[in-house]
Amino acid sequence: MRLSRKYAQNITQGPSRADLTLTPVLPYPDGWSALAFSGELKPGSVLTRRLHGEDVVLYRLRDGRVRAVRPYCPHLGSHLGLARVDGDDLVCPFHQFAYGPDGACVRTGYGTPPPKASLTGLPVHEINETVFVWWHHDGRAPDWEIPAIHTVGHLPRRYGTWEMPGHAQEIMENSVDVGHFGTLHGWAKAELPVPVVFGEKTFHVSMRVREKFPLIGESPIDIEVDGYGIGFLHSDSHTPRLRTRMCTLIMGTMIEPNRMQYRQASRLVFDEPSILPKPLARQASRTLSRLLMGPLIRASEDFTAVDYPIWYSKKYRPHPKLAKGDGPIGQFRHWARQFYPQDQNERHVPGPQDSDPARFD
Repeated sequence: MRLSRKYAQNITQGPSRADLTLTPVLPYPDGWSALAFSGELKPGSVLTRRLHGEDVVLYRLRDGRVRAVRPYCPHLGSHLGLARVDGDDLVCPFHQFAYGPDGACVRTGYGTPPPKASLTGLPVHEINETVFVWWHHDGRAPDWEIPAIHTVGHLPRRYGTWEMPGHAQEIMENSVDVGHFGTLHGWAKAELPVPVVFGEKTFHVSMRVREKFPLIGESPIDIEVDGYGIGFLHSDSHTPRLRTRMCTLIMGTMIEPNRMQYRQASRLVFDEPSILPKPLARQASRTLSRLLMGPLIRASEDFTAVDYPIWYSKKYRPHPKLAKGDGPIGQFRHWARQFYPQDQNERHVPGPQDSDPARFD
């Protein structure tokens, strides 16, 4: 065996991972973060997920409600990710101390009176077939919610989760970064027919793009995007020539500094052909949706995956040198500052002059 093979390894090549080489600029955002899809948390099951550098333990009660708690037993500190659900009680694996749905200790493993101890619960909200947990830097209770999203189609959603370097704000910012849709994703044209609307905790984007399809050539796509906080994005895409509508939920969750989990859930439906009687039109729509949902959703996932190498190695520029054609990135960052501690805002958002809509598309 050559000594070089025993004592050396191949050189490191390519862009460096952002979570290993870059000092975090953006802090953890306040608000709701997706930790699981509903189908991952069966009744009686226990999941451990990361959120903002800490473990969170999720479990489901018999009536379907979900609980989210800090991970360590108040008795002697064992990790409750190893616990089991007994009825509606979470039972610690170490000494069999059991905690009821309200978090209070209800019995010990020895049959002795339980101590005055309780689990530390976290606000949890299950909506849109997703489990969200609330986090705020100063412990503030939830003051806004993610709404139920009307989704197209009758078929189950297709969903997936990926983990990578990056920050959840980059995912949200992509929706207003009009320029990158052409340079990175290859759309022939992307335009905003009306200005982006920024609300108190939300924003709305109406976009029209043109994409080339096999056989039919270039076709317009109308896209309506709604963002909620820094962790939830809903996109509704309509392609008239293909007679398709796709509803996509996009969620970024910070698990460590400069590291996130990316969740995407999609559902597809074909418009009912108007030339057919109603029952036949409905059947035709469902049949086409069932046959083509898989390939079209995979294509949608591949479309987003083009961003992964960028997020993997990207350095956040607090004061970017923006140009005409970028889209309202400055306005977006000015809106996003509300989800971070105020004493850190000046580090990572543009000044008012950078969010002047007259300066940028």
